[in-house]
Amino acid sequence: MKIVADSNIPFAGEACSKLGDVETVKAGDLSAERLRDCDVLLCRSTRKINAEMLAGTNVRFVATATIGFDHVDLDYLDRRGIGFASAPGSNANSVSEYMMSALCVLAGRTGRRLGEMSIGVVGVGNVGSRVVRKTEALGMRVLQNDPPLERKAGEARFVPIDELMDADIISLHVPLTTDGADATYHMVDDAFLARLKPGATLINSARGAVVDSAALHRAVDSGRLGAAVLDVWENEPLIDMSLVPKVLIGTPHIAGHSFDGKVNGTKMVYEAACGFLGVPAEWDAAGAMPPPDIPMLALDAAGRDDEDVIREAVLALYDVRRDDAELRKIGDDPGRGERFSALRRDYWKRRAFHNTRIQLTGGPPELRAKLAALGFKA
Repeated sequence: MKIVADSNIPFAGEACSKLGDVETVKAGDLSAERLRDCDVLLCRSTRKINAEMLAGTNVRFVATATIGFDHVDLDYLDRRGIGFASAPGSNANSVSEYMMSALCVLAGRTGRRLGEMSIGVVGVGNVGSRVVRKTEALGMRVLQNDPPLERKAGEARFVPIDELMDADIISLHVPLTTDGADATYHMVDDAFLARLKPGATLINSARGAVVDSAALHRAVDSGRLGAAVLDVWENEPLIDMSLVPKVLIGTPHIAGHSFDGKVNGTKMVYEAACGFLGVPAEWDAAGAMPPPDIPMLALDAAGRDDEDVIREAVLALYDVRRDDAELRKIGDDPGRGERFSALRRDYWKRRAFHNTRIQLTGGPPELRAKLAALGFKA
């Protein structure tokens, strides 16, 4: 049994060592020749997994350690009888924590209080539902839109997309799809942006092609859109670098790249591989995790506004401006594609909020509840 794993899947070798011979390979080095005698392929979203990659190989099972799977040709896998699994929800918390950092920076730069703002969340699945809970904890007015889920659940909490257009912030958490009534490819186009409240902020941490980049250029240039926060871009890794200076926050598709989120993905694809092979899952992901850099954070909340304390806590653990600064360094470098990929591949070990206990002095009980809702141990 031979298993090939993307080298950017942490602990893949350790997790799968009892399943067979494990070879970790950089995503850029994956090829049909490299996979010729491979039985199980564990990948991430940086390479297309299709006929070109798998034709002539022995691959019987593919698992991607990511929420999305638009990089995998599922029809081809089905025709070949190749098993498949993804890692839904594995990095959902990571993306929601990215959102908290971005919102804190946005509030600081605009001089507005988050508790006085409204946010429209488009897509309320694994990621969006967490964003809803955390933004409600911040005191924001939250509007939810998810037509497929609304049809399935029939709940009154969902509103039509038109009712989101007056929100101060629109945040996208949808998969990339091109067919059907709910297709999301270029969902945010000129018409969509023209309907937004003047001065609104658009946040996209879903998939780059959900937003029409040319339309976004026009909306920002005209002043119609107040600000944009982009973690995902069209044509990654060869993104349109001329758009980067126009966004308030720009990051290299790393919203879901917390170390905890990546290890969750490893655990899920490992367990899926065990299920496919019919063997028990024995690897302990929790036991493999290193201690956090900031296990304890002391905060003095006496006489301070709750939101100021929350902002201090969030940015102490993860300040999105660090990743924004790294992306802007690329500039017009002819090697921008490789540099963009390197920022993702060599991403620092960002840890989830739940690894840090808040030692709070002063402040009302409600503040502790808010911090706990964001994921901290308070």
